[in-house]
Amino acid sequence: MSSLKEILGQSPKRAGVVADAVSVLDQEVGDKSGISGIAIKAAYSVVKGIKPGFIPDVVDGLLDDFLDALNPIYQEAVERKEAPGRHLSANSDRAADAMLAITDARAARSKHGVIQKTYEKLRPTAKKHVSAAGPRLGQLLDRHVG
Repeated sequence: MSSLKEILGQSPKRAGVVADAVSVLDQEVGDKSGISGIAIKAAYSVVKGIKPGFIPDVVDGLLDDFLDALNPIYQEAVERKEAPGRHLSANSDRAADAMLAITDARAARSKHGVIQKTYEKLRPTAKKHVSAAGPRLGQLLDRHVG
């Protein structure tokens, strides 16, 4: 059985997955409201402003690790003959933990002080927000796996 990285991490699908993931990120940030939403939107603007194309570059750089981290959830769905996106959405807390372990390690190694500081400020609520993205991430998965 092919892994998610084998299915989605290579051309020609990779570019579409990266573009779709950036779109999901933009939508999720855009949906945030209240005081925490203002902080998230401000932080996202700061990160986007580092250089043109920074967000797609970061997504592309994280994609292989994210695909590896989400692969067990994908494989479970295949074994159970469930829609992978629905299974990911149903396991969004688990998916969030797997993805945040990667971003935690990357943020700790970042040479961009503004990235580290921004990440540290937002990290306490990150699991809630990444878990909430489960339905959109599931839809992304279903769009590209089939």
